[in-house]
Amino acid sequence: MINKQQIIDRFISYVTIDTESDPKSNTTPSTEKQWDLANKLVDELKAIGLTEVTIDENAYIMATLPSNVEHHVPTIGFISHFDTSPDFTGANVNPKVIPNYDGNDILLNKEAGIVLSPDYFDDLKLYIGQTLITTDGTTLLGADDKAGICEIVSAMEYLIQHPEIKHGEIKVGFTPDEEIGRGAHKFDVEKFGADWAYTMDGSQVGELEYENFNAAGAVVKIKGKIVHPGYAKGKMINSMYIATEFINSLPRLETPEHTEGYQGFFHLHNIKGDVEETVLEYIIRDHDKDHFEARKDVMEKLANELNSQYENEAVHIEITDQYYNMKEKVEPVKHIVDIAEDAMKQLSIEPIIKPIRGGTDGSQLSYMGLPCPNIFAGGHNFHGRYEYVPVESIIKATEVICKIAELTAAKHQ
Repeated sequence: MINKQQIIDRFISYVTIDTESDPKSNTTPSTEKQWDLANKLVDELKAIGLTEVTIDENAYIMATLPSNVEHHVPTIGFISHFDTSPDFTGANVNPKVIPNYDGNDILLNKEAGIVLSPDYFDDLKLYIGQTLITTDGTTLLGADDKAGICEIVSAMEYLIQHPEIKHGEIKVGFTPDEEIGRGAHKFDVEKFGADWAYTMDGSQVGELEYENFNAAGAVVKIKGKIVHPGYAKGKMINSMYIATEFINSLPRLETPEHTEGYQGFFHLHNIKGDVEETVLEYIIRDHDKDHFEARKDVMEKLANELNSQYENEAVHIEITDQYYNMKEKVEPVKHIVDIAEDAMKQLSIEPIIKPIRGGTDGSQLSYMGLPCPNIFAGGHNFHGRYEYVPVESIIKATEVICKIAELTAAKHQ
């Protein structure tokens, strides 16, 4: 039986350490403060009894739980990231524990009038009677992905304390900078030494994902020409107006707020401009590889069309691929998904197999030779003040890890 209070204490000890990553930094990890949790995790992994505990110069952590069976079992891994998103502050996290949630509004912050309400976040109704951990309304929580770390550490500790559960060799990996798309960039797959792995980085209980977006980033720089407005006729070129043309020429309903499931999108997430120069920053997402390539082509052609209308090639676009759909790499070894699905079913958890509308470290790792589906970690409303996680969901994910380890050994006798 997983100890509930121990889970709460462990999780809170992680989220109260600020590990926000920084996309503008060129270092790994991108922020010095990520080392604070990384070093704590190294000490904790050693303390619970894992072997080969290492941390490299980039703060990538790896450890091993040795096999306790004599027959050969494939080596499996579990991976989570310890950074939090720069979308919202992760400093001075002050988590609130709500036991026996009654299904009503939760007042996160009385002074600011911030309320977590099931009228808006209807997933809350799934957790009536459970213990929730929320923010105080001024920060994110960090369940993405410190819930995953808590689950992996807790599962390894449980397996060590219960040797009657038979398992093969298990590898543990914790990474920095996943939230800025660099979590797997310096991950040493060969050193990790697993045949396959699972990221614990999903949301709702039961989520099991092996499809994700193909992803690219686009930076559109638009040059204008500044002239005194009183004498500007036929001379001024206002880059902001050209930018408006570019924005309005993309399909208005193919944006995040209008799409779901397998539908891709163009997302303008940053804009900065004046008459002389405007910079648009987009992300491009699609599950289908052909549609993904078509989206990039649409943006390139639009830039060319605008350049034909304005002098000196006013529009410059640079598109950079970020990651690809892991389905291509996981489907040939689909049994690794089947084991996770079977583990959930044996624990009376209904698997929710669906595409990720995003990416995980696993999407990049799969293309680096480590097939890596994604499993729920339990949190909701990531990257903002309304983030929360049910403690019971963390416990269930911990149990799933243990069951996957047990089933992998049993299936290879």
